[in-house]
Amino acid sequence: MSLPKVVFLDRATIPEHIQLPRLNFAHHWVEYDLTSADQVVERLAEADIVISNKVVLDQMVLAQLPNLKMIAVAATGFNNVDINYCAQNNIAVANVRGYATRSVPEHVIAMLFALRRNLFGYHQDIAAGEWQRNKQFCFFTHPIGDIAGSTLGVIGSGALGQATAHLAKAVGMNVLFSERKGVSECREGYIPFEDLLKRCDAISLHCPLNEHTHNLIGEVELKLMKPTSILINTGRGGLVDEQALVDALRRGEISAAGIDVFTQEPADSNNPLVANMDLPNLLLTPHVAWGSDSSLQRLADILIENINAFQCGESINRLS
Repeated sequence: MSLPKVVFLDRATIPEHIQLPRLNFAHHWVEYDLTSADQVVERLAEADIVISNKVVLDQMVLAQLPNLKMIAVAATGFNNVDINYCAQNNIAVANVRGYATRSVPEHVIAMLFALRRNLFGYHQDIAAGEWQRNKQFCFFTHPIGDIAGSTLGVIGSGALGQATAHLAKAVGMNVLFSERKGVSECREGYIPFEDLLKRCDAISLHCPLNEHTHNLIGEVELKLMKPTSILINTGRGGLVDEQALVDALRRGEISAAGIDVFTQEPADSNNPLVANMDLPNLLLTPHVAWGSDSSLQRLADILIENINAFQCGESINRLS
């Protein structure tokens, strides 16, 4: 009987210095740094288990892989996998959860501090010679606000949303959680979506991307927000209408935005956010909020735990 074949399609999404634990069963391991769409079927032709972070595994691909038994998603988000097809065809799918509950909240709070205190704007001003022209020991070309005492609205109350709320409270912020958009009756501890937009000084997105949350924040929603408010998105790029956000920043409809995720990744110069990244009130990072070393190692550990559990007939972090 041949050994089960495990194929990692995009190993480069986990940095080299992060060690993957060993699987606890005999197997044949193959890994690729990256895999393009036209290489997927060929590389998985004999695979029993596939590990993928961002490679798309839709019905068209999966229908050509009759030997596939498990998809181990090397992330929390699984919108690149056709879960319904997998459930109907007895393909197990497991994702990695709860590994970035330190890294993502710290990234959110770091962005809030940087934007509320206009650190980036002042950095740009020094580079442009403003300090020298002012001839003072300090100068004030941008308002500087405090985080403590302000209100953070959290959209998405899973592990990351809860952890972000916990850290926000630790630095003196008040926290409100949003009910789902369009829902009139709120669960205990939640407020209506539109009310949250109107009341909060900052809003942080932590919900999944699906047909209900695509462009969750668009032109209408941005106009509801305070002109002094900050939008932070470390969730998924498609949660925000990127052109509408740029327009809102330029019109002063909101104060600032910190964005770690984009509709297309990597984002190129055609992306409205990248094309306007010279704005002093727009802070961009390349989908790294989750990526502290401790989080990455925890992700690797859980990823292998999921595969070991499947091989033993156990169900851990299963989606199908």
